[in-house]
Amino acid sequence: MQPSPKELHGQFVMPTYAPGLTLVRGAGVSVWDDTGREYLDFMAGIAVNNLGHCHPAVVDAIRKQAGILMHCSNLFHNELQPRLAQKLSGISLGGKVFFCNSGAEANECLFKLARKWGSLDGRFEIITMKNSFHGRTLATMTATGQTKYQKGFEPLMPGFSLAEFNNLDSVRAALTPATIAILCEAVQGEGGIVPATPDFMTGLRALCDERKILLFFDEVQAGIGRTGQWFGYQHYGIRPDGISMAKALGGGFPIGAVAVTPELSDVFQPGNHASTFGGTPLACAAALAVLDTIEQEHLLDHVRQMSDLFLAGLRQLAGRHANIQSVRGLGLMIGLVLNIPAKPIEAKLRENGLLCIATGDYVLRFVPPLIVQPAHIEQALRLIDQSL
Repeated sequence: MQPSPKELHGQFVMPTYAPGLTLVRGAGVSVWDDTGREYLDFMAGIAVNNLGHCHPAVVDAIRKQAGILMHCSNLFHNELQPRLAQKLSGISLGGKVFFCNSGAEANECLFKLARKWGSLDGRFEIITMKNSFHGRTLATMTATGQTKYQKGFEPLMPGFSLAEFNNLDSVRAALTPATIAILCEAVQGEGGIVPATPDFMTGLRALCDERKILLFFDEVQAGIGRTGQWFGYQHYGIRPDGISMAKALGGGFPIGAVAVTPELSDVFQPGNHASTFGGTPLACAAALAVLDTIEQEHLLDHVRQMSDLFLAGLRQLAGRHANIQSVRGLGLMIGLVLNIPAKPIEAKLRENGLLCIATGDYVLRFVPPLIVQPAHIEQALRLIDQSL
């Protein structure tokens, strides 16, 4: 008898995760486990499957491109990479794009870009926010404002300092003559689904302009339509100098990117930075299909409509359940704040057929696919009501 996937995982996969279910299939807003049970997926691979599972446009694009050209070195042009760069530039900052494979890599690119830009006058320090999350590499882990991710990996990398999120005075106090950049999230995802305040965002831009500091946004979780705009920063009427993105960009296929303003577009020159698999034809085909589908299906408008419906339903539940403290979020990046530990409720929801993920100790995070429909939201609300 063949060992089960769970048995093989325990024997051969490093235990960096503690998975429960074995998922074998997905379609739209649903996934199925190895017993054939269906689940409503309001986790979406942690904000990756923005078009749901196996969207026909993405599947067709990958299948077609896999039969033409999957990979070639960035020492050569490929037909799709510049098209994707043009598309991303047009929906973001109007400058150039660097391609990589993940959010952590994209943030590493921002760090190097900032240091390269500041090298002429000796500036290299980057301010990030407490309760932020930017990745698991040594640099992005150091930039992450949560000690639980850093324990056991000291000494941390120099050149980073922390400020309080949504506290401009704290950011100002963290500035030194060596500060070159500030990295922030428009909505803190791993920090508990906490949106930035408008005053904080406009204040950051003004402060960076005043001190000639770069302003970067980590859009890895909030980007690609998740909040009802292409990127979270676009809700605030400001223009950062650079943004990182990944997760949903490939619709489930790995790809990350950094987009910058024209002013920063040529800071890197050949040899300064690279990625073997950055912007492969296959990854770019998937990402182009994602972006085209979001436009063609008018999903940004749809996200705003579904967000209003879901938030209203959750607030009604808050009026009936003493365990709900508050509801917060932006678009379809929503947090249900509890006054009891969230992990047991996450498990109860899974038992009842709804997948979500706790973030922090007391917040249930809901990041459903952008294609979610009112009937799915009504079903989710019933299951949340039942589980509480």
